[in-house]
Amino acid sequence: MSESDTAPRGIDAATHVFTDHRELLFSMVYNLLGTVADTEDVLQETWLSWVSRVSQVESPDAGPIEHPRAYLVRMAVNRALARQAEISRRRESYFGPWLPEPLVTALAPAGLAAPAPDAADPVDATEHADSVSMALMVVLETLTPLERAVFVLHEVFGYAHTETAAILGRSPAAVRQTAHRAREHVQARRPRFRTDPQVRQQVTEHFAAAVAGGDLEVLLRLLAPDVTLWADGGGKATAAGPRPVHGRDKVARLLAGGANRAPDGVQVRWGLVNGDPSALLFASDVPFAVLVLDLAPDGEQVSGIYFVTNPDKLTHVS
Repeated sequence: MSESDTAPRGIDAATHVFTDHRELLFSMVYNLLGTVADTEDVLQETWLSWVSRVSQVESPDAGPIEHPRAYLVRMAVNRALARQAEISRRRESYFGPWLPEPLVTALAPAGLAAPAPDAADPVDATEHADSVSMALMVVLETLTPLERAVFVLHEVFGYAHTETAAILGRSPAAVRQTAHRAREHVQARRPRFRTDPQVRQQVTEHFAAAVAGGDLEVLLRLLAPDVTLWADGGGKATAAGPRPVHGRDKVARLLAGGANRAPDGVQVRWGLVNGDPSALLFASDVPFAVLVLDLAPDGEQVSGIYFVTNPDKLTHVS
């Protein structure tokens, strides 16, 4: 990937360069870690290291940084990989299914539909343009940290294997092998297809209404036979149980019976969650839950339900 030139001189110039690349770094690290708080921590560490390194440019022991973007990406990605062990330890004691923290952009005013992804606020769209869907994020959680890094850099951000190898400190041959393994793993669990945003919102509206009304018949029509429900309350909020729920009958009866039913007076608003039109539930203007649906390839039935109610994961929703 082409990039601008040599490293800046001085803190002000260093700040300008980091700011220019912050959106890219945020998207990369978020796709590797799945949490906004950890992503922000990694970016802060990267910023401090960047400023420290730039201040050494005048030192005879430190040469110039010829490719600032490559340098920043390498620092951020490797710091994200180093943080994976800590995140894995936290998840070992996490209650129930763990879902990535929803990345919400283009939240529509009450009563209005979510904008299509390409019509979202240009600032938000630019900052998070390369974040992947909730469904794919869940699949990425099943990869090793190295496989995930290689997949994200190559498949999401378009880095060549030679560039990825330089970032990760691996040989190009090893990166190619890892990329092949990761791609096969992802494609086996998440075949590539694109759902029309308007269809996705319509299905989500019908689904939300059926759950709110406890309409078992409608739910059975909407759900695919192999549907899976992930409900992430983190032990702090309403959830369906300690494990994902599989199968149309089990999921439909669970939802129709009141599991994950929102409290009275909840307001539904629409926004883009990881790039997809999704429902956001508010109680007294405080985020209560985020509902993301994954549709089957035919676009008419729900194959995955991602319901995040853990308040710690909703602090960035507003």
